[in-house]
Amino acid sequence: MLDSIFDYFPSVNPQSRRSFQQIYNIYEEWNEKINVVSRKNFQNFYIHHVLHSLAIAKYVQFKKGTTVLDIGTGGGFPTIPLAILFPEVEFLAVDSIKKKITVVDAAVEHLDLKNVKTHWGRAESVQGEFDFIVSRAVAPLKDLLYWSKGKVHPISFNDIDNGLIALKGGDLKDEIRESKRKVNLIPVSEYFSEDFFETKFLTYIKL
Repeated sequence: MLDSIFDYFPSVNPQSRRSFQQIYNIYEEWNEKINVVSRKNFQNFYIHHVLHSLAIAKYVQFKKGTTVLDIGTGGGFPTIPLAILFPEVEFLAVDSIKKKITVVDAAVEHLDLKNVKTHWGRAESVQGEFDFIVSRAVAPLKDLLYWSKGKVHPISFNDIDNGLIALKGGDLKDEIRESKRKVNLIPVSEYFSEDFFETKFLTYIKL
């Protein structure tokens, strides 16, 4: 399953390749102590968690100097896979559950990711502006938009405008309507062929 990462992202540099190779063992060890991802199908870790996170990289190739806030990062997704792929992009991973941030901190230290910082607390407590806010299966879009208020830098320099990118699954019609915003909805199956992605979507809202 690791090979799928390199098949979809063939230009990954040698250091990032090593990090992707190491990430499984790191999370396997920590998952025995703190259940951050489903234990019953951990063998699908690379597809369900790493590759899913990297769908964002198929939608936008973050440029050097981009800043990204990950709301509700959980065990570090999508931050950790994206930080490995984009070493010149700065990430702040936020979660209100301390034990999850403990796992992210351990992964950051083990992989020597200089471009990741963490914050234990609610998204509302985060100060500063970012180019993008990302999230993976955390909350409805209307809540993510509320938490994002005042946190997006007004000047864009990537190939898409600054905004919110959220990875989601299932029927999103009601959620999109309740957001009261224009939402770009992209099936992740456009990027990846595995069956897991048939019900997964990437949503983008310009902010």
